[in-house]
Amino acid sequence: MSKDEENKLVYGMLHSLKSFVGRISPDTSDAFQSYQTNNYRLTMYETPSGVKFVMNTSLELPLQATRDILHSLYKEVYVEYAVKNHMLSLQTPINSDLFKDKLEAFIHSKMRE
Repeated sequence: MSKDEENKLVYGMLHSLKSFVGRISPDTSDAFQSYQTNNYRLTMYETPSGVKFVMNTSLELPLQATRDILHSLYKEVYVEYAVKNHMLSLQTPINSDLFKDKLEAFIHSKMRE
């Protein structure tokens, strides 16, 4: 399966789960945050503007810690190196070497913690 097909499947699954949880939950403000299997947890952080950040982790990493990492990723990398970059269009994939470098550095720093 190509990376593009895999991305579409994950997006479709998240959209379906969020929609389902939104229909059955009395509080729809932040109803869907994660799901887990016996092997991993998938966590989603959605910004007020609708941008979604998704991360697969082991079950040992607490859910709140994962959400904190995703929020930091949004604030420290996405906003600083994508939103504030007037050369990028936020409606298209991010093609910025600086953004990719900062994202990689962020991920490596969190892996060492």
